[in-house]
Amino acid sequence: MNLSGVLFFPVTPFAPSGEPAVDVLAEHIGRGLEHGPGAVFAACGTGEFAALSEAEHATVVRVATETARGRAPVFAGAGGPLGAALNQAAAARDAGADGLLLMPPYLSKGTHEGFVAYVRAVAAILPVIVYQRDNVVLTPAQVVELARVPGVIGLKDGLGDIDLMQRIVLAVRREVGDDFTFFNGLPTAELTMGAYRGLGVELYSSAAFAFAPDLATAYLNGAHHLLTEFYEPLVRLRAKVPGYAVALVKAGVRLGGLAAGPVRAPLVDASPEDVAELEALIKHGRSVVGTS
Repeated sequence: MNLSGVLFFPVTPFAPSGEPAVDVLAEHIGRGLEHGPGAVFAACGTGEFAALSEAEHATVVRVATETARGRAPVFAGAGGPLGAALNQAAAARDAGADGLLLMPPYLSKGTHEGFVAYVRAVAAILPVIVYQRDNVVLTPAQVVELARVPGVIGLKDGLGDIDLMQRIVLAVRREVGDDFTFFNGLPTAELTMGAYRGLGVELYSSAAFAFAPDLATAYLNGAHHLLTEFYEPLVRLRAKVPGYAVALVKAGVRLGGLAAGPVRAPLVDASPEDVAELEALIKHGRSVVGTS
């Protein structure tokens, strides 16, 4: 699957009653689609995948596919216990999703052979991009093995080990070929894209796209001075509190006029002071690129 452009990871809005706010989600995704993302990744990390029930996950993915309507590929998060991952994959397939971002299994850590079996089972339902982070740290040979599993189409890197990632890219390109997708999945990935482009990795997930798609698109199109004027201060703000990689994004969506609701526990919402700082950053970024 050939992806290009910014990869959009929408938040999951919650209504005051607690359930996913489907109308707000549809508007949120629709607004993002107007800026031409390369794909929509629904119910993934920024979408609070770990806090959704299977039924809520299915609802979020269905809204994403119905809203996208072929304007961009839709990937759904999947992971956790194998049974849950298979159910999520089946629901995503039934909703018309194009593929899955496969999260690391929680708590259980077996052999690599066991992980391959886990991936193989899910990839039999929909194409899978494997997410390398936390307890999933792969060697180049292991990624080559996974790339040969039918249905495994890519790797999202959330580790940031540049030496390891370079060796992985070289090994896969040599042994498997160019039809395997890599992308930078670090938080606020724009800040590290200079390094990843040097490895031959052009794709990245953009948290900023969820709340400031104009700025994310401007950066993609060459406004790299935003690294200094917007992204580096954003990373400093994000680093203040664990979980702000999601909570600040949701706050940004609310600043954009959408009733995205709070984050779910164990995450905590951004403080009013930090939301004010985020608002000022967005305004400054827009003044720099002339989109205000």
